[in-house]
Amino acid sequence: MRIITTVAEMQTLVRDLRAAGSTIGCVPTMGALHDGHASLIKSAAEQHGTVITSIFVNPTQFAPTEDLSKYPRNLERDTLIVAQAGGTVIFAPTVDEMYPSGFSTSIHVGGITEVFEGARRPGHFDGVATIVAKLLIAMSPDEAYFGQKDYQQTLVVRTLVRDLGLPCTITVRDTVREADGLAMSSRNVYLNEEERAQASSLYRALILARTMIENGERRATEIEHAMSATLLQIPGLTIDYASVVMADTLATCDVLPEKTNVVLLLAVRIGTTRLIDNMRCTVGG
Repeated sequence: MRIITTVAEMQTLVRDLRAAGSTIGCVPTMGALHDGHASLIKSAAEQHGTVITSIFVNPTQFAPTEDLSKYPRNLERDTLIVAQAGGTVIFAPTVDEMYPSGFSTSIHVGGITEVFEGARRPGHFDGVATIVAKLLIAMSPDEAYFGQKDYQQTLVVRTLVRDLGLPCTITVRDTVREADGLAMSSRNVYLNEEERAQASSLYRALILARTMIENGERRATEIEHAMSATLLQIPGLTIDYASVVMADTLATCDVLPEKTNVVLLLAVRIGTTRLIDNMRCTVGG
């Protein structure tokens, strides 16, 4: 497994690989890898001769009150997971490498970042957009793979790539879940045993809402109330949002239009841990 830590070395390798005829897939991550990441690496390896996994805990997408210092880091374990999944290169730069002295540029994606996670975590998506752009420039992939669990982030990345004309295809794969439906996430390690059991309520709320839509419910408030009621059965759980919105724009609607795609979005806190999840649905189809 080749581990690269500088942008210059990464760009040189990519030029050499492409000159040799290899296509390149990449999986941007913040490390603390799990089976969800591994599935993305496997998907990339099925399509590309070279798969680069970036491992970089990006400080600019964390608020001062968030868990940057506590974010789990284990490069040795991550390297093993990458190798077992079929990855070929790890790009693991330092903070100083990605944000050298005097760095003063930030990328802001408008519109889609103003609601939900963007509204509750000011500046978060500016940090995401900036680091994703820098990673894509460094790795220069033909295709970059992301998981649907961070749904709003995938829309931000698609918009970023489209608006800047970056020569990269963005592929989003389904969320990988535990046996009880909990979406795999690096932050799940923060849950104690009781909280871990309670966290499956997110999936139950999503399934209930999807079933309501499949059975003909079109009133957004009724669907949202049902999700909230399911979640609030858990003592101490607090809801940041439980919403059904248009899948491509995150726009709200009182009545779900027929033959459209919507997405159910959840963000809750269980104990000290904040969890997000989502599920796409087709209305009347």
